[in-house]
Amino acid sequence: MKPLLEDIGKKRGADAFLAFEIQANKLEFFWHYHPEYELTLIVEGKGTRLIGDHHANFESGDLVLIGPGLPHTWVSDNSSKEKCKAIVIQFSVEFIKRFAELTEMTNINQLLLSAQQGISMNENNLTLVHELIHSLPSQKGLQKVTNLLQLLEEIALLKNTSLASIFYQPLKGSENEKRINKVCQFIQKHAAEPINIHNAAALVHLTPSAFCKFFKRATGKTFSDYVNDIRIANVCNDLLATDKQIAEIAYENGFETLTYFNRIFLLKKNMCPSHYRKVGS
Repeated sequence: MKPLLEDIGKKRGADAFLAFEIQANKLEFFWHYHPEYELTLIVEGKGTRLIGDHHANFESGDLVLIGPGLPHTWVSDNSSKEKCKAIVIQFSVEFIKRFAELTEMTNINQLLLSAQQGISMNENNLTLVHELIHSLPSQKGLQKVTNLLQLLEEIALLKNTSLASIFYQPLKGSENEKRINKVCQFIQKHAAEPINIHNAAALVHLTPSAFCKFFKRATGKTFSDYVNDIRIANVCNDLLATDKQIAEIAYENGFETLTYFNRIFLLKKNMCPSHYRKVGS
């Protein structure tokens, strides 16, 4: 995907960094990147997050730190009526360089190095971290700066999971930005319906052959693999949120045969759907 460049510097103005709250009925697909680090806490809502070539479900409490230049987006679950609320903190490489040489920054420097591919925090007891994040949007002056550094230090001590693969190399620039977002928005909206390369290629006026090469070069994934990622994420939501039969959920989310669905689910989640439902309930 060709991501859009977001100009955070212009939004930040004279402030050292940005800390703000987002409230919306739903989060729309917006594939973008920026040269700043970004820490995002989902306060309310659920859906799918895409970080580089990593796709996963998110829900309330989801906490992710991404490095500069890493494309990303959060997309609300279409079946959920729950509104979305998130707190986002964005700070530049230049900001962190002012402190980077201090001995006390060792843990934070290692954390930010790990964040180049994006990381999610795994621990359940995040009370202090959440308190610090919630406080930042309303703070001013030196307290705001010191609280951010304390927050990063606390996060550096948590267990985390890397997201995008080390092989992922995002394709950036303004060319084709609109058409790749158009394709991905189409997939998000119609994932439960029959989708093929011809449909997608026609949206952006490419031949199927040219589209396949473009999509693989931009995302590191084949078109079918990307569609399956979206469908499996939707299936996982339904497995945990409903009591429907697994076969019914599979068919409702675009899988034409149960055999193919079970094979793809095992490949993506390293477990069968029934086990996923059991451990997640």
